[in-house]
Parts: sequence; C-alpha cells; structure tokens
Amino acid sequence: MIKQITIFLLGSVLCLSVKAQSPDAVINVQHYSFDLKLNDQNNQIKGRAEISIRFLKDARSFKIDLVKKNESGKGMLVSAVTEKGIPVQFSQDNDDIHINTTAKAGSEHTYTIRYQGIPADGLIISTNKFGHRTFFGDNWPNRAHNWLPCVDEPADKATVDFIVTAPDHYQVVANGLKTEEKELPGNLRLTHWKESTVLPTKVMVIGVADFAIDHTGDVKGIPVYTYVFPDNKEVGFNGYAVAKEILAYYMDKIGPYAYEKLANVQSKTIFGGMENASCIFYFENSVGDKGIEELMAHEIAHQWFGDAASEKNFAHLWLSEGFATYMTNVYLEQKYGEAVLNDRQAKDREQVFQFEKERMTPVVDTSVKKNYMVMLNANSYQKGGWVLHMLRRKLGDEVFWKGIRAYYAKYENSNANTDDLRVEMEKASGQNLEQFFKQWLFTPGHPQLNISWSYDAEKKVVNIQVEQKQDMPYVFTLECMIGNKLERFDINNKTTVVSVAADVKPSSITVDPNMNLLAGFEVVDKK
Repeated sequence: MIKQITIFLLGSVLCLSVKAQSPDAVINVQHYSFDLKLNDQNNQIKGRAEISIRFLKDARSFKIDLVKKNESGKGMLVSAVTEKGIPVQFSQDNDDIHINTTAKAGSEHTYTIRYQGIPADGLIISTNKFGHRTFFGDNWPNRAHNWLPCVDEPADKATVDFIVTAPDHYQVVANGLKTEEKELPGNLRLTHWKESTVLPTKVMVIGVADFAIDHTGDVKGIPVYTYVFPDNKEVGFNGYAVAKEILAYYMDKIGPYAYEKLANVQSKTIFGGMENASCIFYFENSVGDKGIEELMAHEIAHQWFGDAASEKNFAHLWLSEGFATYMTNVYLEQKYGEAVLNDRQAKDREQVFQFEKERMTPVVDTSVKKNYMVMLNANSYQKGGWVLHMLRRKLGDEVFWKGIRAYYAKYENSNANTDDLRVEMEKASGQNLEQFFKQWLFTPGHPQLNISWSYDAEKKVVNIQVEQKQDMPYVFTLECMIGNKLERFDINNKTTVVSVAADVKPSSITVDPNMNLLAGFEVVDKK
C-alpha cells in the first residue's frame, strides 16, 4: 500500500501454507464464509462466519481472533459457536474467541460463529466527500479481526466468500467474482462474492457504497472494472482506465495474474492505496490526482507481491512494499525511459538517508512485535526497492527477471521470507548472494564513502582512494566516470586504492553516474 498523504505524489488452488505458519500454530484455516448484514440506521453489523479449519496438532481448544465489545460500545459480541448445528463451548476476551473442542491433528472441522457489534476499526463506516454513507474494509496489517472472526496473520491464507445484505441503493464489491445478486423484502439486496484463490486476511475486503461502475475491458481474459462515486464518474472512469496497461505489463514481465478480476475502487481507505486482492481501494481524492498512474502501478504490483506471494510475517514486509516500489519504477522506466527510473531512484535514495537519521534499523526488522504500522517506512519501501535495483544491476536484466519469475512461480498463493527469495535468485544466477542479502537487508545503514583522487602526470594515471567510513565494510562494485570513460572497481575493504591510466588529467570524476549504488559519497580532488 501507499501511505495516505495530503497531496498524493507518488504494501484457485488451496495454499499449502502450513509450512509458513508459526510452529506453535494449532490450526490452519481453509475457508471463510462471512454473511454480513448492514443497515442505514446505525453502524452495527450482524455477522455469521463459517470457518473451515484443518488442525495441525491434537487440540482441546483453539482461538480465533476477534475484538470484543468494550466500554466504548465498539467491538464484537459473540452470541453462539456451533459445529454442525451443535453448540460448542467458548469464551471471549479482548482480542480472541477461545473455542473448547477436541480435535485430532489432520482433522477438518467447520465452525459457525454468530456475532454483532460496531466495528472499532477494520471496517470503515463513514460518509464520503459527497456526503454519502459508505462501508469499506481496511484490514492492513492485522485489523481484520475488528469485524471478522479470523486468524489475522499473513501466513494463514484461505479462500473466502462474502455474502452481504444491505439497503438496495448500494452496490457491493469484494474479492473474487460476483456469483449472486438478488432483491430481498424491505428494500434490501443480497450480494455474494466468491474468492477461490487463497488470501491473507489483510487483503480480504468488501466495499459498499453508491458506485458508478465501468467495465474498462479485459486483459488476457481478466476483466478490469472501475468503481467510483457517481459524482466522479467521468473523471474516474478516464483516470482509472490506465489499469489495463499496467496489468498487461506485469502479466508479461512477472507471470500469470492470480485472480479472476481486477476492480479499482474509489474508497475511504486510510491509506493512499490498499492492495486488496482483485479489489484495490484508492483514497477518495485519487480521482483526478496527477499521481494516479504510479499509485495504480504500485497497488497492482502488490497483486503479485504481497497478495499472491505474501511475506511469512511483517518483519519481511519489504517483500511486499519494496517489490511494489521497484515494480512501479520499472513500469515507469519502460514507458517513459531510463531517465525517469534514475530520477525516482535518486529521490528514493534520499528518503532512505533521511529515514536513517530518525531510525537506524535493518530492512528485515524483527524488533517490531505489535505496532506494524511503524513498518510503513523508507526501509520497507524505498530501501527494499533499492536492493532489488542493485540486485538487477549485479545480475543483469535477463538473470534478474528469470529469478523474479521463478520466485513468484514458487510462492504464488503461498508465503515466503527473505531467504526464500535469496535461494531463488541464487538458483537463477549461479551466484552466492549471502553477503549481498546480509549487508543490504539484515544490516542497518548504508556505505558512507570518502573518495579522494589525484592525477600523476609523470605516470599518466589517476589514483583513487575509496574509504568506507561506516563500521562494517560492504562489498560492492563502484562505478566512476573518469573523463568520458566508465570504470568499475570492486570494493571489499575499509580502504581501497586503484589506479587508472589517463593521458591527461580529467576535469572531474563522477561517482555512480548511472544511479546504481545505495551509498553516500564525498569526493575530493587532491590536486
């Protein structure tokens, strides 16, 4: 997704996700069916959740995440839990439903949970800028259990059905394909959406509003839709139409699209964009915004990275946000030229440096245990993107994209961590990438280089000394433009001295002229 900012300028096969879960996990959810009832009189929702579970170990109890109704009046109150119509004993605390049942490892059970309440978060019930009432799921990172009983972590992926009953003036959009829509007594309408590809809960959503809807077209058999508020119909249909071009590029570049449709939805998300699977939500002022193409490029990239191939846990969030950041840059590069890529990489590099002044942590940040919103930072986005850029330059385009496609093919509809990506890139390249991944992703900071040079007229050479100021020396290739000739130097020590033949003294030396290294430079001509 993209974080919300005031003016936008810019994270059907069953998943064998058991291996991606915590060793302490008791259950693996196979399928959710959420039957939800919404109204215009108040913000209370009524829910009936059917959750199909495979037990990973023998158990006498297990828990499902759900925020309980509290003193503020917000939260969910569970009235019953049943299995095949038979009541099951349960208790509810602040964040969980504890269900007491006996089950054997490998057995599968389906439980029905009835509940109601006013969502404290996760389902945003409000009015849009035109004063019309709306309902939008907004689950990232683990806010789904404010309104949906679920296992609210990215490693437990499942298929999902949303069956929504709401006043009949609303249109409903959700993950997957719409399988049913029918009128009910009392000016109500039931809408059923079915997603047959496994998803993490962070991207399971509904959107309920008065929408103008456009079938923008199809891309390789995938229908693309636009959902905008009727007041924004003309501008919204026109602006969101670029999604077809973006979708086609990623399908060609990365691999098959995992879902059965792509809906781009004007919404009330708290983010600039939220990459809900097959049902992307954009902030309501995105219609008519000059940054809509890059915003859509970012969120559509997430359909591959973050949604289909998901991180095992949020410490590896860069596998979602860093990928979406860099895929946006390469999409814009192929459309507008390499100069655009270099400009964006330069701006991203500066954001990384600024962030490190505030918080010095590695990209793979295991210190964050609860408030995952703090992971929406330049490490996860811009530095993650830079790592992919440097890896591309290190391996070359052909090998880089071969590795990326292999990684996606292996982890589509599953979960991965950073080492899983490294292994796939090593297979594609035949290189050992442990040092590269360790220094750029598991080590905080970046190289700080003091570069001094002088010209020896007698020997007709340029002498260059490269000193790494940070504690741990990095290993990398440094490019320098000496006069009109590009030279490459392998740097692997705290201090490196090289000499380059030159008939005359160059007027200057340009370090990293092609924007290929995430490093700070200070260049001194020693005369």
